[in-house]
Amino acid sequence: MIRQSQWFVKWVLPASLSALVGGMLFATLYWAASETNDVAAERQKDLVTLIVSKIQTSVAHDQESATVWDDAVIKTKDRDLDWIDVNLGQWMNTYFSHDAAVVLSADGQPIFRFVAKSAAMPSSGDLRQAYAPLVTRLQERLLVGDQQGVTDKTLSIGESDLAYVGSRPAVVSVKPIISDTGEIGERAGEENLHVAVRFLDDALPKEIGSEYRFAEMQFTTTAPDDKRHSQIALTSRSGQVIGYFNWHPFEPGTNVLRATLPVLGLAVFGVFVAASLAGHAIWRRSVKLHSNRRELQHLALHDTLTGLANRAHFKRELALRVQQTQPDETCSVLFIDLDRFKAVNDTYGHPTGDRLISLVAKRMSEILPGALIGRIGGDEFTVFLQRIQAAEVAVIADRIVACLREPFDIDGVHVSIGASVGAAIGPGASADAAELTRQADIALYHAKAAGRNTYALFGEHMDDLLRSRRKLEQDLREALETGTQIEVVYQPVYLADSSGPCSVEALARWKHPELGSIAPDVFIPLAEEIGVVHTIGALVLDDACSLIASLPETRIAVNASAVELGSPGYSLRVLSALAKWGIEPARLEIEITESLVISREGETDQNIMMLRAAGVKFAIDDFGTGYSSFSRVQNVTVDRIKIDKSFIGAIGEGKNTAIVEAIINMARAQGLQTTAEGVETDQQREVLKSLGCNNIQGFLMSRPIARGEIIALLGPREARIVRV
Repeated sequence: MIRQSQWFVKWVLPASLSALVGGMLFATLYWAASETNDVAAERQKDLVTLIVSKIQTSVAHDQESATVWDDAVIKTKDRDLDWIDVNLGQWMNTYFSHDAAVVLSADGQPIFRFVAKSAAMPSSGDLRQAYAPLVTRLQERLLVGDQQGVTDKTLSIGESDLAYVGSRPAVVSVKPIISDTGEIGERAGEENLHVAVRFLDDALPKEIGSEYRFAEMQFTTTAPDDKRHSQIALTSRSGQVIGYFNWHPFEPGTNVLRATLPVLGLAVFGVFVAASLAGHAIWRRSVKLHSNRRELQHLALHDTLTGLANRAHFKRELALRVQQTQPDETCSVLFIDLDRFKAVNDTYGHPTGDRLISLVAKRMSEILPGALIGRIGGDEFTVFLQRIQAAEVAVIADRIVACLREPFDIDGVHVSIGASVGAAIGPGASADAAELTRQADIALYHAKAAGRNTYALFGEHMDDLLRSRRKLEQDLREALETGTQIEVVYQPVYLADSSGPCSVEALARWKHPELGSIAPDVFIPLAEEIGVVHTIGALVLDDACSLIASLPETRIAVNASAVELGSPGYSLRVLSALAKWGIEPARLEIEITESLVISREGETDQNIMMLRAAGVKFAIDDFGTGYSSFSRVQNVTVDRIKIDKSFIGAIGEGKNTAIVEAIINMARAQGLQTTAEGVETDQQREVLKSLGCNNIQGFLMSRPIARGEIIALLGPREARIVRV
């Protein structure tokens, strides 16, 4: 009996345990492999969808290199076919792989047609049938002066779609041929047009498959019946399916499973041997001790929230890997800082913020598998890349920005943030971990300065720019400490129906002893970043109050930045300054941005409510440059709208007059006063007067002037009651 028990413990129990463990491990690995394959297939589908979208966008973008050009306007008007052939046909094929091009006159008649030798010759009728609807839509937009979609990167409007050219699917894009300098005037709708065609079958699927490693990538007109293939449908703007890209999906889970099976067999055998020799209890205890030790080691080296390397571990691992980099290799450090993360914490709470950080870490781990990724702060991450060329680093940085721009789903709430990325690249032979880290940090600073939600690669010029900025920060602090360079000037505001001034606006100016006059749009954002904007605001407010204390009938306006208005105690500081000089609160008007008024919250809202309750007036400055929606400002508690000078400069031309009239009528319906900024001509003043604008301000009446000049201007008028 004893011997039977011993045999059972030494052989039957270990064998049963080994079989059980082996079966569970195999089932788990098989399930994990299937899930991994499904996830990889879906990601490949998303990637192909993105690639097709980028191809369509890039064709239109490529056209602008030749269609937004004075020479193109002149040569197409002159019908210089040799020039057109070289620049609008052959060049587009050579540099951008466009397969065909057509130049059309304003009435849609062909001027020139080009087809690459490598492409099957489409007939004129096939081409016309493909581009005719796009030409019609574009001409309609050109006639009404539609500029929707034009940005710093997109220089002209256009129309593009997926369509068949004869029997071949293609991206078809139409762009107007326009002046790049603006010196060649053309009437709307009379522009010549350029049609570009890029076929989606034949060579393109092979190029995509080769570049992105899609096995057996091909184009078919019907969806494949073989379930072993993945596919996406290519649809036109009307929703018509014109064909499919299909390929054999990447199966990382299956590959891992195959590679793991021998190891799994050895593991089962090892469990059997261990259980036989040491006994079940000792084996479990040793496994538990080993697991605890690894967990403690992991906690010491990794961030508890994300599982990424912590600051100390990343720094040590970075130094080690940089030292191991071969002389002919490159290495890179990326700094990633989340944009608008604080707003998420403030709005949804820290638990949601923690979930968001975890999801960000997951996304970065997915797009950078195998890379060293660390979380070094609340919303700051670092990445180390080896054996990646400079061009690939830029692609990876752009991919991180695009990936983190996509919304995150947290308990049914779609949270949108963004990311700024700074990257530094060093040669393996002379790379230094500390220097790479410093350079990546500087590049991140430049990415933020460029407007955030973008990336920047470190360049030597960045050090010089950073030193210049640090010098400017130091100079601004010294200027405020000495009180000798920051000046307050005043620009009068006039009644629109007379020549009399009715109020003034106080403006800060910085006269640098070496650089001369520095514009407010340069030093005010700088002051906000280094925390001295409150000092500038207090200086302007105190000077303005002391001025109107000597002009009892004059009202004055001062500007308040978002930082000031959102700081605790701002309202008390304003009321204290008014009380110090004995000024009625109703004589002060605070100008704030349109976006700040609409989206105010927290301290900003409390400060506005307290100041309005005391009688202080508020105005929306530069109206029309923010959200520009009448419906969104109907319930905004302000007293005045200041119409941005960009509308005034073109008043009397086209739709600008109608826009200004609509703003004035909207303000009047809401009981608000209106002031037009940037008035420079008598014609502008007369139009504004006829539209019912209350006040006007600009160089036509007066530039910003010094305190003594404003007193000389308004002093004699103080006997009269000034209307506003």
